[in-house]
Amino acid sequence: MIEKQEISELARELSLDLHVVEKDYVLGWLLAGIAANPELSENWVFKGGTCLKKCYFETYRFSEDLDFTVTEEAQLDEDYLLQAFRQMAEWVYEQSGIEIPGEQIRFKLSVLDGGRYAEGRVYYVGPLMQKRNLARIKFDLTSKEKLVLPPQKRAVHHPYSDCPDDGIHVLSYCFEEVFAEKIRALAERERPRDLYDVVHLYRHDEIQPDRGVVLKTLQEKCAFKGIPVPTIGSLQREDAKIKLAAEWEDMLAHQLPVLPDLEQFWNEIPNVFRWLHGDVEKPSLASAPIVGSLDNAWQPPAMVYAWRTAVPLESVRFAAANRLCVNLRYQDSWRLIEPYSLRRSMDGNLLLCAVKHETGESRTYRVDRIQGVEVSRTPFTPRYQIELTPTGPLAALPVQRLAAPRQSINSRPRVSGSPTRTLTGQTGPTYVFKCPSCGKQFRRKTYDATLSSHKNKNGFQCFGGFGSLVKTEY
Repeated sequence: MIEKQEISELARELSLDLHVVEKDYVLGWLLAGIAANPELSENWVFKGGTCLKKCYFETYRFSEDLDFTVTEEAQLDEDYLLQAFRQMAEWVYEQSGIEIPGEQIRFKLSVLDGGRYAEGRVYYVGPLMQKRNLARIKFDLTSKEKLVLPPQKRAVHHPYSDCPDDGIHVLSYCFEEVFAEKIRALAERERPRDLYDVVHLYRHDEIQPDRGVVLKTLQEKCAFKGIPVPTIGSLQREDAKIKLAAEWEDMLAHQLPVLPDLEQFWNEIPNVFRWLHGDVEKPSLASAPIVGSLDNAWQPPAMVYAWRTAVPLESVRFAAANRLCVNLRYQDSWRLIEPYSLRRSMDGNLLLCAVKHETGESRTYRVDRIQGVEVSRTPFTPRYQIELTPTGPLAALPVQRLAAPRQSINSRPRVSGSPTRTLTGQTGPTYVFKCPSCGKQFRRKTYDATLSSHKNKNGFQCFGGFGSLVKTEY
C-alpha cells in the first residue's frame, strides 16, 4: 500500500480533503479487482461520474460511487455477489494492502420494471489507516439499462505509485454513450452533477465525439425510458434552475477544489444543444502565444501528478478545465490570469502560459518563480486553446513498483519481489536522465525529464523533480 505522504502530496496538489483522495485511490484498486475477475470483467460495463473521472478526464470532479450496467442478469444475486466480492477483497489486500472486511460487505437486491438492481456497500482501511467509522464505497448495479453502442475497454486513471505495470483496464461506456446518458439523466433527474457533467463533456475538445451518434443514442435511451427527448426549452425552466441552485453546493462542493457558479453551467445549455443538433460549430482557437525557445518534445503528464513544486499545478489545470481564472502571486504581487498551457523551455524551466484577465495581455510565468496560486470563482471565455488538459493516449508516468504485477483473482498469488519495467518490443532512442539530488539514472522512451519519488543509494527518500539529460541511447 502506498504511504500516507503520497495521498497528502496529491491532496495538496488538488486542494482536496485527504479522505477524498484516499477514496479515489481505493476506487482504482476496486476497479482493478473487477478487471481481474474473468466473469465480472466481461459482463460489468462501467458508467456514471466515476467512469468519467477514472477513464476519460483526470481534471474532472471526484466521484464516490461505482456504477455498472450488468449484462449477465444472473450475476445480480446476493450469494453470487457476496462470494465474488469477498474473493475480490482478498485479492485487493494481497495486491495493495487495502483492507476490505469481508463480513461487512453488504448487498440489497430488488426488482423494478422487469430488471434486477443491486445496491452494495464496501468498507475499507486505506493509507490513512482510519480503523474507526470505516469509510465506504457504494456500488450501483443494474441489468435494466439499454446499451445502444458497443462498450470499450478503457484504461483506468490510477495516478499512484503502486499502479500495476500493465495498468488497469475495464469495460466501459464509449464516450458517445456516456454523453447521451448524462443528457438523459439531466432531463430526468435535474441534479447538479448531471448539469456539471454534460457541460464538462461538451467543453473537452481532446475527445471529438460524433454528435450525430450522441443524438441518436440519446433518442434511443429516452424512448427506452419512456420520456421525451430533452430540448433547450424543456431543460431551461425556472423551476428547474431553482431546484439546481438549492442543491448545487451540497452535491458538488466536496468533489471539487473550488465550486464554479451555477450560472456558468446553466448558461452553457443552449450551446450544448445547438452543437448537438448541428446548428453551430465549436470555435477553433489558436494556441496561446509564447516568446522563447521551447522543448517541443515535452508534454505535461496526462494524469494527475504530484509535481512537488512550490505551488499546486494540478489546481491550475483544474481551473483551466473548468474555465476559472487563477489568482497568481508573482514578483510579490497578485494578478488574475486565465491559464492556457504548460510548456518547458529548452533550459528545463516549466512555463505557465496565460492571459491577464482584465487586460487580455499574454504572459508567460516561470513556475519556479510563482509565489502563490488560488483558484478563483471568476469564469472566463477562452481566447486561446486550453492545452493544460492533455490530448492523446493517457499513460502513467514510469515509477518503481512495490507490488507484484496484476494477476487473475482466480490465482491470487501473494506479493513477492519488486518487478521492474522493461522496454522490450519498443524501438527508437532511449533518453537517460540523472536525478540532480542523488545521481540516480532513469531511462525514458520519450523525452520526459520528470522524476518520480525514489530512494537514493543510502535508502533515503528522494523527491525527484526534473532530471538532466545524460545521454541518448539508440
